[in-house]
Amino acid sequence: MSETKSFLGTGWSFPISFDDSIGVAMVSDDEDIRQSISILLNTTPGERVTNPDFGCDLHSRIFKSIDSENKALIDDLIRVAISKYEPRIILEELNIDDSQELDGLILIELIYLIRQVNTRTNMVFPLYKLDGTNLKEDEKICPLNTLKISK
Repeated sequence: MSETKSFLGTGWSFPISFDDSIGVAMVSDDEDIRQSISILLNTTPGERVTNPDFGCDLHSRIFKSIDSENKALIDDLIRVAISKYEPRIILEELNIDDSQELDGLILIELIYLIRQVNTRTNMVFPLYKLDGTNLKEDEKICPLNTLKISK
């Protein structure tokens, strides 16, 4: 595994991949932060045995009606999780776009400041209600793309 030093941090890429010449693929700087946020928002509290509070319980909210009350709860869940588990950023703005809700997609735009370099950036996190339900049977595979599901 190559040693990469980064001012903002370096971590394993996600999804995890390996290369014969370098070992585990790594990401650094703002890409490491982006992937960290994505992992945080995709993790349900309780999934990590060694850190059961880690995560953001978004999936408990997505099957509820996306009204102003639910948007406020989603906003709060994300803000609390990021302030607790991603100290490298300051979340400045969060926008929830439910215009594609009937298609099973909610877009969450995060606008944040990277503290150490005072750089403002953004990312759009797609939250899917219909997680792979529109796939044909032979297209259904496990998250690591290694095993096919059979009936």
